[in-house]
Amino acid sequence: MQTSNNAKLQLKETINREPFLAIDRVSKVYPTPNGLYPVLEDVNLTINEGEFVCLIGHSGCGKSTLLNMVSGFNTPSEGEVRLRGNLITKPGPDRMMVFQNYALLPWKTAYENVYLAVKTAFPNKSKAEKQAIVEEHLAMVGLTEAAQKRPHQLSGGMKQRVAIARALAIRPEILILDEPFGALDAITKEELQEELLSIWRDHRTTVLMITHDIDEALFLADRLVMMTNGPAANIGEVMDIPFSRPRDRAQIMEDPQYYELRNYALDFLFRRFAHVE
Repeated sequence: MQTSNNAKLQLKETINREPFLAIDRVSKVYPTPNGLYPVLEDVNLTINEGEFVCLIGHSGCGKSTLLNMVSGFNTPSEGEVRLRGNLITKPGPDRMMVFQNYALLPWKTAYENVYLAVKTAFPNKSKAEKQAIVEEHLAMVGLTEAAQKRPHQLSGGMKQRVAIARALAIRPEILILDEPFGALDAITKEELQEELLSIWRDHRTTVLMITHDIDEALFLADRLVMMTNGPAANIGEVMDIPFSRPRDRAQIMEDPQYYELRNYALDFLFRRFAHVE
């Protein structure tokens, strides 16, 4: 009888537990000269702690708008975005964003770009502690030897490594990535995908990432969120990606299920929700 009561209590606690990240009935409307333009309408999504989630959809479907609301750079017109039950209304160090264009300060070295973020996030830490955090995260992305180089001396892949190191050095609860590898060549892109997975596997920071690359999503993510077209876009489907971890790219691409999932996503994007200009 005691076991039964405990089971009921655990079930009640599970039901009442607040999701790690909750996007609840979110809509976003922008004013235009021609009237209100609904970008997103009634978007609902929950993300578990430590999960890797990718968003995909055509340009203009509100993916970046949704991530900006998770980041706190923007707020919903209706609905709520909550992290651990707390309403998100502004940016914070618990959510760090990495952009496609790197967003590095060009007059500072790789080391200084990361140090500035650490100094801002941890004002009470000693200089030695801050330096140790910077060195740890530059080493994590393989940039120890390039620490004193400025952005113009770095390749695109190296710049993005600096941006990732800077974001992770803040030790956020969510890493938000807006097409981080979209501007890179294919080889560098795959290298950074592998590095990102390795970092995620070691630290289990929750990741929310926009991509236009179905293969990238199938390799990286636990779930793929597929957006409908705008205006008034929302979530069309959420695909579970079943491949075990750690993942091997070659093994995944030899799995017949990989092509079933890939073709299903392609059908969603290019037949069921084909982009119409």
